[in-house]
Amino acid sequence: MAVAIVTGSSGLIGSETVKFLHAQGLDVVGIDNNMRQYFFGADGSVEWNTKQLKLGLKNFSHMNVDIRDDSAISAIFKKYAKNIKLIVHAAAQPSHDWAAREPFTDFTVNANGTLVMLENTRLHAPEATFIFTSTNKVYGDTPNDLPLVEQELRWELDASHHYFAHGIDESMSIDQSKHSIFGASKLAADVMTQEYGRYFGMNTGTFRGGCLTGPAHSGAELHGFLAYLVKCAITGKPYTIFGYKGKQVRDNIHSHDLVQSFWHFHQAPQPGAVFNMGGSRHSNCSVLEAIDLIEELSGKRVEFELSEQNRSGDHIWWISDVSTFQKKYPKWSYKYNLRMIVKEIIEATEERHG
Repeated sequence: MAVAIVTGSSGLIGSETVKFLHAQGLDVVGIDNNMRQYFFGADGSVEWNTKQLKLGLKNFSHMNVDIRDDSAISAIFKKYAKNIKLIVHAAAQPSHDWAAREPFTDFTVNANGTLVMLENTRLHAPEATFIFTSTNKVYGDTPNDLPLVEQELRWELDASHHYFAHGIDESMSIDQSKHSIFGASKLAADVMTQEYGRYFGMNTGTFRGGCLTGPAHSGAELHGFLAYLVKCAITGKPYTIFGYKGKQVRDNIHSHDLVQSFWHFHQAPQPGAVFNMGGSRHSNCSVLEAIDLIEELSGKRVEFELSEQNRSGDHIWWISDVSTFQKKYPKWSYKYNLRMIVKEIIEATEERHG
């Protein structure tokens, strides 16, 4: 009996991971206490997803457990022990703004919770693959120092810069920048995951995501801009763009494509690996470009206003260079481009909220 443990199992990446691993024949243990509802209110609740997973997947077990609860997590690991082959740690507090409201909660969830998962893996399933969903926010606001050029609908990197063709790679410094409280807590977890790989020889993979998205995203104002933007379009709710004239650029990767990268890593894992993982030049847009595309595909008008106040530590331009991963795992490739992603989110949002 091969077992996979997935934290944040009812969230966007967690639920996609659960369904994929279940389809591969693994028994999947999902850990999710719907703390997203505490963070973001009813918009953020993932209870609907929990119900779908429990009803639809025969070999899935849901555990309503807080990842900070070492005794409860330890009991799960002791139960399955050496049968555990893979841990995908996707649970997190994911918002810049929310983290500043409750820094202690943010840090204990993101950093301490990750440590609990790592240590229990080391004690009870040291041969398992451990995958951590990190974030590009570990680089802080250093990307904002790049030579950016303002265009009609987006900021773009100067074409002479070496990041222009493929995006930002893992060589960018994580020091001497403003990370946001959220970015700092994720950075602590990121470095600890690397350290468990390098110090203890565990097979750990850290995936520094751009904008992770897809139809299973419970988008809220403080997190999940593309899903929340679609929700606003479908429901007629006004949307506020925070700073940078709405021209800030994000690369968007579908949850399916990210989970596929996890699986490729699991087939040939290594200790302390770090990868930037996002939509790259393949799938990216500014907020204004996203609004145009949503209006085209949905036939709905997006009512929005521009705020001059940007979110602290936020990126003006981010495109991930995924070539480090692609060189090591050349069989991995994208299935979804931006247009396909937005179309799927619109269809799922109309089904839930239309």
